Amino acid sequence: MWWKRTLSSSYRCYLGRRRSGAKIWRCLTRATCSAPALPAGRITALQALDVWKRHFVENGVTEPEQSSQYIIAHLLGAKTIESVEQQRLAALLSKEETQQVWRLCSKRLSRMPVQFIIEEWDFRDLTLKMRPPVFIPRPETEELVELVLTDLQKHPGSGVAPPTCLEVGCGSGAISLSLLKSLPQLEAFALERSQDAVDLSQENASRLGLQDRLKVYHMDVIKDAEKMPGLFSSISVLVSNPPYLFSEDMATLEPEITRFEDRAALDGGEDGLNVIRQILTLAPDVLSNRGRVYLEVDPRHPALIHRWVEDNVEELRFVETRQDVSGKPRFCILQKEESHKAPEVDED
Repeated sequence: MWWKRTLSSSYRCYLGRRRSGAKIWRCLTRATCSAPALPAGRITALQALDVWKRHFVENGVTEPEQSSQYIIAHLLGAKTIESVEQQRLAALLSKEETQQVWRLCSKRLSRMPVQFIIEEWDFRDLTLKMRPPVFIPRPETEELVELVLTDLQKHPGSGVAPPTCLEVGCGSGAISLSLLKSLPQLEAFALERSQDAVDLSQENASRLGLQDRLKVYHMDVIKDAEKMPGLFSSISVLVSNPPYLFSEDMATLEPEITRFEDRAALDGGEDGLNVIRQILTLAPDVLSNRGRVYLEVDPRHPALIHRWVEDNVEELRFVETRQDVSGKPRFCILQKEESHKAPEVDED
């Protein structure tokens, strides 16, 4: 189940194939529904799929077929129902398997995202552990990783030292771990205000064998700002998918989000720029000369960020805005430049 940011004031969730396209969820806020009764006798996986698809439909759970397919495929040891042999689907489930299906599908009735129900999801070429309340990475963030990878591969650095990446707000570790997997020479650091997310990032790094190349700090980029220049310097890339929703839009969030994900990972303040401004203020202190900042933002933000940086951060240059796959301005790229401001003269 993919969750995806849209360009309207709402923050909708999308369900699609793992590693493929996405479809919109128009989720309904309603009371938790009761599960259908357990069958008296044994049933097949195909029959269980049909029972739960119909029950999801009856209770307003959108993408009912895919919801049941992902959950049952997971219980059968697969990622998609298409990868399960027909013979296995037509075979009778054991009593224990049927009880597992009912237990997990019942969670979906409460609007729990499939990622949290099956406790994992794919991000690019990685399979990451997922659990609430840690933010679920969206499809646009895969595009953000691609932007960073493309630039790092074109400009790998001086050759004297390996390139380094600093991620602000790492969540499950998706961005940093994906970059590390694709660039063996890269070293990464990550900041995260939530202890739950720190723990999950470290767990994912260990599962992928990348724990020696990723150091995760339990820090708040706003509250602990004064500590950052002492910890990080000459960073090649600063990347972030920060909280960027306008506070007024938080009331429009769907129950899948409000009930299970960390709201602080979404709310960017009145104009959605609270954390973004802090990142951009600190960037010159931690980046190497010509080091870059890559941000995922609301489509209303690029022009605001461009003007704000010109007025407030002399050593940063706004390079460009990139569009996401739907053609919306989604990513901002900035670069540190040497300051040309004349030094102040002490006249005493």
